[in-house]
Amino acid sequence: MGTAIVATGAAAVRPGVPGVPGLVGLAEAAWLLAVLALAALGAASAVRLLHRRRSPRPARDPAAAVFHGCPPMALISVGSATLSVGARLVGAGPAAVAGLALWAVGTLHALAVAAAVPYLMITRRAPGAPVRADPTWLLPVVAPLVAAAAGPALLPHLPALWRPTALLGCCALFGAGLLGVLLVLPAVVGGLWQGGLPQGLTPSLFLVLGPLGQSATAAGALADVVGPAAAGPARRLSVAYGVAVLGFALLWLCVAGGANLRAVRAGMPFAMTWWAWTFPVGTLVTGTAALARHTGLAAFTGAAVLLYVLLLAAWGVAGTRTLAALAASGVRG
Repeated sequence: MGTAIVATGAAAVRPGVPGVPGLVGLAEAAWLLAVLALAALGAASAVRLLHRRRSPRPARDPAAAVFHGCPPMALISVGSATLSVGARLVGAGPAAVAGLALWAVGTLHALAVAAAVPYLMITRRAPGAPVRADPTWLLPVVAPLVAAAAGPALLPHLPALWRPTALLGCCALFGAGLLGVLLVLPAVVGGLWQGGLPQGLTPSLFLVLGPLGQSATAAGALADVVGPAAAGPARRLSVAYGVAVLGFALLWLCVAGGANLRAVRAGMPFAMTWWAWTFPVGTLVTGTAALARHTGLAAFTGAAVLLYVLLLAAWGVAGTRTLAALAASGVRG
């Protein structure tokens, strides 16, 4: 996700800064790296499943089960980047087929996880057991929003007869993800007020940005594909929603950024949770770029570019620290 959004974010900000050299090449390199990473992780997961002695079951501990929201978002994100960036390299037809296939599989997986994880939390937790929500609880419920944001770009590649149904399906995904986030987010913030976070989970504060930026992106994308009669009201509604949501997102970005700087200065060790700095910031890039597209205001274009620079910095830190950790553990190639 964190690498694919670098490609998607570059495609989103490019119309506002068409003269920036190397932006297309950067997007294509990020897309290729994301495809390779998805293939490698998919193969490793398949090998792991084949070597298990018993059939795998969803994790019964909600603290672990919530991370099942990541794989479907990775599939959808790489599919979206394939459609927006990879088409120049592999052709529009193959890119559309790959994007649609990854979106379909990722969306079905996202819906399954969005239903299964709350079910586990309700039925598998011992009555009276202490519980405190943290931002990782947002991972399963935000996955449908990722699907809703990526789906509209696929509509022109579908048969005309299927497009109205697909559009309504994307709207349903938007509602499912948004209402799920509205149910979970108060518990997450309440858990933060009660006792903060362990130092190692401090990067997860950025996960709150994910549903905010992704919902603004989805609202803008849906407004682009509705019929001509509804296009004007839909765009005005998406702008009003996007401005309000991204305003709070920028405020939370200051909170999350300050907390992470404090944790890093206090010696927070590297962990894969540092990748939480990337994808959520990328959703702010695409959401702000949608506002720039619909309003034509240079302020939104500039904000999208600045957020993309922040995304590149976050990706650079997480990527280099990951490579250093792999080298330190003796892993090569």
